[in-house]
Parts: sequence; structure tokens; C-alpha cells
Amino acid sequence: MSIFKEIPPTAGFPVYTKDIFSLFKINNPPGILEDDFKDYLGVPYAAVTYSGTAALYLILECIKEVSPKRSIIIPAFVCPLVPLAITRAGFKVKVCDTQRDNFGFDLEKLERICLDDEDILAIVAVHLAGIPIDIDSVKQISGKKQIFIIEDCAQSLGAEYKGKKVGTLGDFAFFSLCRGKGLTIYEGGLIVTSNKEFAPRIDATIKYLVKNNFISEGLKILELIGYWIFYRPRLFWFVFKLPQIFWSLQGNNLKSMGEYYTSGFSIHKVSAPRKSFGHSAFCRLEHEIEEQRKKVLYYQEALRQIKGIKPIKENPYSKATYPYLTIIYSDINKCRQASDSLSNLRLGVSMVYASAVPDYDYLKKTVGEAECPNARRLAKSTITLSTSTFMKKSDIDAVTAKIKILS
Repeated sequence: MSIFKEIPPTAGFPVYTKDIFSLFKINNPPGILEDDFKDYLGVPYAAVTYSGTAALYLILECIKEVSPKRSIIIPAFVCPLVPLAITRAGFKVKVCDTQRDNFGFDLEKLERICLDDEDILAIVAVHLAGIPIDIDSVKQISGKKQIFIIEDCAQSLGAEYKGKKVGTLGDFAFFSLCRGKGLTIYEGGLIVTSNKEFAPRIDATIKYLVKNNFISEGLKILELIGYWIFYRPRLFWFVFKLPQIFWSLQGNNLKSMGEYYTSGFSIHKVSAPRKSFGHSAFCRLEHEIEEQRKKVLYYQEALRQIKGIKPIKENPYSKATYPYLTIIYSDINKCRQASDSLSNLRLGVSMVYASAVPDYDYLKKTVGEAECPNARRLAKSTITLSTSTFMKKSDIDAVTAKIKILS
């Protein structure tokens, strides 16, 4: 194996040659990828967007004329792009803490915010790490004030809650098709709604705001070809670890971790070739999810007897997709030591997010101060274990053995 071997930290699908050839098909229907999603999720409406962030932004632009309310609730542990999309759409961010040992909302705090603040228009319910949250409880709270639920399914395509696919449980949902997120078109997203009444409004919003950008799309096609070349353990180091090293040497830890964003994200149209690419890979979705779940079961069995750590698991009534497995350390110092040591294995050990949302310096004006001790602890006490298709049982054995030694 190459000395530059690097396993991806998340379970992005491998790209096959036939996927690349699909870029050059000229006879596919323009809505072929949307049809795949509508059939798979069982929804009447789906629209492919430039990114998951663009999808959230367009949903918010769609509903802003429905009500004068201008506040959106998000969990305190979420991708920093979520609050940036909210503020770009002209809304205020309200942060709610998570639970102590999982990514779901602290439901008591969520209910308090909804009851005390008459300005809440929507709750962004995030199924982080492919694990469905308790959406029934969120719906019960939101229903008291007729608050929209927008499901963030960026990391959970294919996950199920009580037998239903996530993304079909709220008023709206958005998915990410970004590189490393499972099914990918390199940079992409999806808007979904189960309510046919909203479909014309979303279409009108897209028609008004989303334009063609042929130069950018041409570059994305070239990047897809580059992704096909480099998304493998022998070459991934050059496009993943090398930029990390560069930004670390510059003293920019957030850019090193790929967590520095701005509100200037693109929202332009996705081309037919990239939709064709996504359609080519769609048939592998269920197989890849099952392989990820098998790896998690193998991890969990190996970690079962180790004290001081706890994997974040799916609830009995849900089915997670696990693009990675998150484990929580009871001792924050041991978590930091493990993170530093395990990263040297180059077997995909990483972290979810660097901080709770209020603690990113560039989000201070966007988010403001918020009490979120549970989310802050999650940021400091968790690491993620890769379920990449490139992870073999011997790699998992090496990771879990190291965790045991360090615990």
C-alpha cells in the first residue's frame, strides 16, 4: 500500500467508469434524477439544486411570504452553513441545545423557545450522522404554534423513522449530494416536499432565483472526473490530507478542517450531465447503506466492552444510514488524546464539527450568544469512525484496538 494511503472519513460512494460515461449521455430526460428521488422517497415533488445549502435557502425564500414571522430554530450542533443560509434568506437564527448523548433537540428547551417566542416560522430538524431524531416529538411541539418543520437530511439519505424515509416527515426537506456524502454529483442538493400545494411555490422561487452558469457547471464536470481519479485510498491523501496540512501550517484550523464558509454560496442550475451522473449511481444506494450498517455493527461489537466510550446509535424505531459512526468519550481529555493518536493511522478517524454553532468566530454576528452546554460537550467529546467502502475489517480492527489501548 502507498505511504500516502488515506481512508475517507465518510462513506462517499466510489465512482465507477460507467458513471463517468453517463456524463456524456444526451438522451436522458432532464428530470431523471428528480424522478429517482420521487420514486425512492415516495413524494410528489423533488428538485435538484446546486447544494444542500442552496436547497435550504430556496425553501426559506419560498415560505417567507407565507407569514411575517422571521425566526428559524436550529440545533446548536449543526453545519455552519445552515445559519448562513438562514440569514442570507433574511431570517434570524434561534439556537436550541441538543441532548447530552445524541444529536436530537433538547425537547424541553425547544418547547420553551416555541412557546415563548411568537416570531418562530420554522424548525430545522437535523438527522445528523444518518441517525433520525425523534421527529414525532418535534412535530408535537411545532403543531401547537403552526410552525413549519424543515428536515435537514444532508447526511441521512435513505434513513427511516418508524418505517418512513426521512425527508417525508415534515413540511419540507433538503438533502446534500456533495462529495463524500454518499450519493454525489460532486456539489449538489435536493428540495423535497410531500405537500403538493407547496410545489408550485417552490418552482416559482427556483424560476425567479436560479439561473444558468455554464462556466461553473463545466468546472463541476471536470471536478467530478477528478473525483473519480482521486477518490481512492492511494490518492485521497493528495486532495484531502495535503490541503489540511497546508492550512494547518498557515495557522487556519477551520480551513484545515473544511469548516470555513461564507454566505456567498452558489445557487445556480445543475446541468443535465451531472443529473445523469447521479442517476447512474442511484441504483447502488441501498447496497451502500447496508454495507455501512454492517461496518457499524462490527465496530459496535468490537467497542462493546471498552469503558468510557459510547457510540451514538439509532433508536429502536428507526434505521440509520451511518455515513460514519460517532462515539462519545466520558473524559474530554481522553477524547483529545484519542483523536490525535488515531488520526495518525490514516484510517478515516475524524470529528463531526469543530464547535457548537455559537462558538465559530465568523458566526458570532449571525448566531449570537446561546446557552448550549450539551452541544459544546458533544463538540469536545466526540470522534467519528469511517464507514467508507474502502474500510476493511482489518482496518476496523486496527482502529478499535487503538481505541482500547488509549481508553
